[in-house]
Amino acid sequence: MKIRISAVSYTNTKPFIYGIQHTDFINKIELSLDNPTDCAQKLIDDVVDIGLIPVAATLNLPHWEIVADYCIGAVGAVNSVFIFSNCEIHDIKRLQLDPQSRSSNNLARVLLKNYWKLNPELLKDAADYSLSTDAETAFVQIGDRTFGKKGNYKYVYDLAEEWQNFTGLPFCFAAWIANKPIPHEFIFEFNKALKYGLDHRAELFAELPKRDDFDVEDYLMRKIDFELTESKKKALYLFLGYVRDL
Repeated sequence: MKIRISAVSYTNTKPFIYGIQHTDFINKIELSLDNPTDCAQKLIDDVVDIGLIPVAATLNLPHWEIVADYCIGAVGAVNSVFIFSNCEIHDIKRLQLDPQSRSSNNLARVLLKNYWKLNPELLKDAADYSLSTDAETAFVQIGDRTFGKKGNYKYVYDLAEEWQNFTGLPFCFAAWIANKPIPHEFIFEFNKALKYGLDHRAELFAELPKRDDFDVEDYLMRKIDFELTESKKKALYLFLGYVRDL
């Protein structure tokens, strides 16, 4: 039976998808592309065996293990995970959460509590969560929907950068997580496919649509840091500890 894998459909995952789809590995798996929340839910519900899931979602899994040497991470600013605000962070009264992300909502909450020492009202499922015309209402937004949006708000906080300011560590937003033991031979082949995609980003750029308002090449070559280093693992477990204490 083929191993079932769910991956996020954002631009930051495209090097991984390119590697999976341009190697023989694609014939050994069932692949689905989802938003981060659905990706996590599929793993929790055992609809898939491996997911590129927001790391906070591991807290909802009875068993989980990391199955790849790669992740969606950042060392400093990531340029796609933000709090957008009309006022300075300490003046925020309300924060609208992003329905597509668990980790980034939790990262915002961790930073508000432990770094900024703030306790604004948190709004889930706001009517238009990705917009704020109110002076004291900010919102979390992640992924491709943030591209080109930094100039629209007076105050913009890159959450990976703020995490590094707080902890001195990089951040791991999403990791390849399995909900059951996976054969070592499969993990070896999986890593090879992911590395193939990272090694062929130049070919990927030729396929991606060009944007005037966002530098996709800079984003995938410099802002997203794909190696799951020991520092990122340390950050992952530190972050999970903070989330448990929320």
